[in-house]
Amino acid sequence: MRVETISGQQVIETERFILRPVQKSDAGQLRMYAGDQRVAEFTSSIPHPLPRGATQSFIERALNPERSEDVWIMASTKDEVLGVISLKTMDRAQSEIGYWVAPAFWGAGYASEAVRAILEANPQKCKTIFAEVFQDNPASARVLTNAGFEYLGDAEKFSVARNTSVATWTYLLKYA
Repeated sequence: MRVETISGQQVIETERFILRPVQKSDAGQLRMYAGDQRVAEFTSSIPHPLPRGATQSFIERALNPERSEDVWIMASTKDEVLGVISLKTMDRAQSEIGYWVAPAFWGAGYASEAVRAILEANPQKCKTIFAEVFQDNPASARVLTNAGFEYLGDAEKFSVARNTSVATWTYLLKYA
């Protein structure tokens, strides 16, 4: 794995793709994939239908030097957006990881590879990383358990796309 830094955020190279900071040129692909109901409903924050300007706002937040969340694009060698992964900064050297993969690439192991790469690089120098997945998304739960996360318990989180609270599984990974 190779790691370099662009604009204060690491670029992380995996075997099949790179994790790089969001670029304004990603807007079209992000709008297309995040606007897919299947993607939106497996996240807590993406609305469906995707409102006008939502993608631009997301990109502006991701590029803001004073952001509280680092966002990486899973980009193919042809710079196609495969998905998104992020680390939201919490206090006491803790972060929360989140990710989604475009439906065209589901089942190919991209989420697993991206999570492993982020954990190995540990770009925010975390001591602890939390994650939460909806209970109707067991594939995402397997990504986390296969990466070494431990199950903490059940909870609920509001899904903007579903307009309701959804049962979740919460996970934790502590660095030695």
